Amino acid sequence: MAIDVPDSQYLCPMNRYILAVDQGTSSSKAIVFDDRGHQVSMSSKEFTQLFPRQAWVEQNPLEILSSVRAVVNEAVAGVRDGEFVAMGITNQRETTIVWDAASGRPICNAIVWQDRRTSSYCDSLKAQGLTEKIQEKTGLVIDAYFSASKIRWILQNVPGARKKAMEGRLRFGTVDSWLIWNLTSGKVHATDVTNASRTMLFNINSLSWDSELLDLFGIPESMMPQVRSSDAFYGEATVLGHNIPITGVAGDQQAALFGQMCIDEGSVKNTYGTGCFLLMNCGDKPILSENRLLTTVAWKLKDKVSYALEGSIFVAGAAVQWLRDGLGLIKNSSEIEALASSVPDNGGVYFVPALTGMGAPYWNQDARGIITGLTRGATAAHIARATLEGIAFQTMDIVAAMERDAGILISELKVDGGASRNNLLMQFQADILGTEVIRPKVTEITGLGAAYMAGLGAGIWSSVGELKDNWEAERRFSRRASESRMAECKAAWAAAVRKAMAE
Repeated sequence: MAIDVPDSQYLCPMNRYILAVDQGTSSSKAIVFDDRGHQVSMSSKEFTQLFPRQAWVEQNPLEILSSVRAVVNEAVAGVRDGEFVAMGITNQRETTIVWDAASGRPICNAIVWQDRRTSSYCDSLKAQGLTEKIQEKTGLVIDAYFSASKIRWILQNVPGARKKAMEGRLRFGTVDSWLIWNLTSGKVHATDVTNASRTMLFNINSLSWDSELLDLFGIPESMMPQVRSSDAFYGEATVLGHNIPITGVAGDQQAALFGQMCIDEGSVKNTYGTGCFLLMNCGDKPILSENRLLTTVAWKLKDKVSYALEGSIFVAGAAVQWLRDGLGLIKNSSEIEALASSVPDNGGVYFVPALTGMGAPYWNQDARGIITGLTRGATAAHIARATLEGIAFQTMDIVAAMERDAGILISELKVDGGASRNNLLMQFQADILGTEVIRPKVTEITGLGAAYMAGLGAGIWSSVGELKDNWEAERRFSRRASESRMAECKAAWAAAVRKAMAE
């Protein structure tokens, strides 16, 4: 566990603090912000990833909870004085937890968003001609990525689960709901509209659970959490003697979109984490994609709903982790930039990191990772560079689809997430897109988005407009490479993708 408590000028008795919980795929963080959006303290802790079978990805819900409690306690302990007025929660989305309502104990491990065990069932839904209906209701494509098929699998495969569910004895939640339930001592079973919109069970037009879809997947509505606005009140959490109202909840990518202040229609951000997630604010009306992107709820503040187009990349930073853990090419993920920079280009090597299938805009569950262009001259450095470039190429494919759906050309891309600190990757991203890539000063942008929502919910700020001036750029990247060189790279990438998706 790591904790950072800067010697801050902002620590004073009159300060009001917001605690943001950022529960991600590989780690949990707790960040304390003051009422001006300045970071005061932070604690982080990694937790165990489980891979019981090929293409299965699980986590222990109790370990998730314990990691959150640990970082929350440390972050709060790092603040010497002042009042905690709000808590915001942001979380890995789609990851599915089912627990016993009486005991509060999970009935099995969490099935992580990356898990592909329900791919065949999802293929059967497509074969039944349900793709269009589900997209119209949910804004989503049919895929094992989302929660619905994961819940169904649990009810079918965990002994006694179906019976308990029909008796109203089980509860489902994405990670936010699991945390809210536990932080409020089982008093509140709720989620927000952004997380609900990632289940493939939520109608984004009526903003309610869809009974037809619940019936399709065999899920009783008694399992489902109450859906609230992103800045609603979710109960109180007690932390080291502080009773902190939970007043902001959002899925991690929506929180990042908000933290980046992409509040104007057409503004776009990309979060470079375990996966990559591009979101475009598309205003108060959903745009159903014709280019295999997702339509999702960006947020609901009070009664005003905003929607977003989203492109999801399953493997981004996870590819770097694979180089570290699977191939042993690097000892720490931070080493990849230096290794990749030791060669002037990729040497003709291209890596399509389809290690768990391919997300937008391909949505090919059967695609597998492929490295092309290997010669005797290829080195670990070329593979490292191809890995970083593979992240940027996948982003390029989504940007192109997003521009076609929205009918606009993207003029800038705001970036965040751990891999956004990799200057080589960011420069190549600007090169391949031919647009400006902008990195903010605040690195914990997802947590900041959750804090902003919680602050709005608690009345610290009265409007979004008060927050807009807080956003500042740390660095801007513009294209340096020639268009002809980038055209060659794009063609080689497209050829590699075709090979990755070939049967």
